[in-house]
Amino acid sequence: MAGDARLHALGHGVGRGRRGGVEGEGQKEQEAKLHRSPHCARFLRGFAGSVFGQNDHTSGRAGGSCRSCRRPNGTDAQNAHPCIPAEPVDKKYELLARELEASISEGTFRPGERLPSVRELVASRGVSPSTVFEAYALLESRGVVEARPRAGYFARQRSAAAPQPAISKPATSPRPVAIHDLVMEVLGSVRDHDVIPLGSAFPNPALFPLERLARGMGAGMRRLEPARMLRDLTPGNDELRRQLALRYVAHGTLASADEIVLTSGAMEALNLCLQAVTKPGDAVAIESPAFYGCLQALERLGLKAVEIATHPRDGVQLDSLAAALQRQAIKACWFMPNLQNPTGASMPADNRKALVELLARHRVPLIEDDVYAELYFGVRRPLPAKSFDREGWVMHCSSFSKSLAPGYRVGWVAAGRFVREVERLKLMGTISVAVPSQVAVLEFLLRGAFDRHLRQLRATLAAQQALAVRAITKHFPAGTRVTTPDGGYFLWVELPREVDAFALHGLALSHGISLAPGPLFSGGGRFTHHVRVNYGHPTAAQLESGLRTVGKMAGLTRRTERPAPAAARASS
Repeated sequence: MAGDARLHALGHGVGRGRRGGVEGEGQKEQEAKLHRSPHCARFLRGFAGSVFGQNDHTSGRAGGSCRSCRRPNGTDAQNAHPCIPAEPVDKKYELLARELEASISEGTFRPGERLPSVRELVASRGVSPSTVFEAYALLESRGVVEARPRAGYFARQRSAAAPQPAISKPATSPRPVAIHDLVMEVLGSVRDHDVIPLGSAFPNPALFPLERLARGMGAGMRRLEPARMLRDLTPGNDELRRQLALRYVAHGTLASADEIVLTSGAMEALNLCLQAVTKPGDAVAIESPAFYGCLQALERLGLKAVEIATHPRDGVQLDSLAAALQRQAIKACWFMPNLQNPTGASMPADNRKALVELLARHRVPLIEDDVYAELYFGVRRPLPAKSFDREGWVMHCSSFSKSLAPGYRVGWVAAGRFVREVERLKLMGTISVAVPSQVAVLEFLLRGAFDRHLRQLRATLAAQQALAVRAITKHFPAGTRVTTPDGGYFLWVELPREVDAFALHGLALSHGISLAPGPLFSGGGRFTHHVRVNYGHPTAAQLESGLRTVGKMAGLTRRTERPAPAAARASS
């Protein structure tokens, strides 16, 4: 659905299911975020009216117009309406946080010094205590300050900027992928509970409100009408999809509940999207390095990988992608524009917009893997590529596994123009997400506790990242480079060229430490002196001791010959 017609479909799609709206604090938070969205404020109030029972925007009928700017509907809403602000207006706590952070950066407050108390800031700035608490919570989530019980807030020691790994330079021709055996060989090591899980793909389960989720599941299932056991089959629970659509709009992305299909985790969503737009033998553009789950999916479906040069900070290089689109028939792109795995790279907003426009011109679907979206450390959540999509070519995939409910397997895709094909494939496969899992997540969202939980989670991960970067800078060999992402829980570490990542992995494992060696993230066996480090699963004590040990071992390893993956041998 294109342009303004797609916008007005939101009012109908999101309103499906129960009309009673969100309960308690959840409703207040959602309404507040709706009014901060970078889309037309009047339109969003009208959209909120379809959910909360008030409406001051015209419908999508031909000849309608925006009541705020009087511009006629039927055109691209973001470009056509002068009432749309270019950026959301900063809230008071965001402005206060920015001022405090500037004072710390400029040296007014030195590392370890106590910051003004809540009472002092209330008196000097004329703001409410809640504004000050929100500002300090934001700075905590960014690793700028730390809270000490009964003592107040203190400036945190910031890590010195670490050198960034080099930009990748992959081969340009499509190649088959054979990575699964290697992935299984390496990842089998992280299941041992006694191993320090620097190689894990998951955050620490202790960081999540599992008891509250379980209580919500029990309460929700006791109230569940028996008929809902069938009604909540594909595309999924109406109310949960409506809540997801509300979160999309609250963060500045227009997506209808009608285009959302619930899936068994994000991996199923991503695989369904891939199946919907490709057939065996097709070429798919991926990042370099790439998430090994993406490589496994290509291998399973008999697809060829076209690796695109990827910057460790700014993500996919658009000139490299444009050249690949000219050279060969690429049927789809699987990218992570936000907090990419393994590098943590995030494409600048202008690049995301240019990416969507480039692929729309070539009529190539974008499968957007955005599972780490809620784990940002900045002031506000970065816009996904989906937010710039006007023609339905972007399939936005995410889940609650990394942010709320690991093991519950609740994911989704906002599939745009491909929604019916994705829905059909879901019904032909796993049929439905488990109803109790859907109920548990929905209950948590309706209680309005999700965003509070996320603030605590981000603060913990930011502190862990700072600790990990300090340890790597201190203990790893000279010449080591490491990313410092704006969120998530991975670091991409480039070691000196003489260090063998596989040898380091084996040596670390013999000392009870797992790593994810670089070749896991390439269909051609590249990145042989890189490792991915998970700073979100180990405890702080494990992280410090584990990285200190790995750093010492890195100086003891030297490159050895190891058979290349089958795909690399076949292409040589």
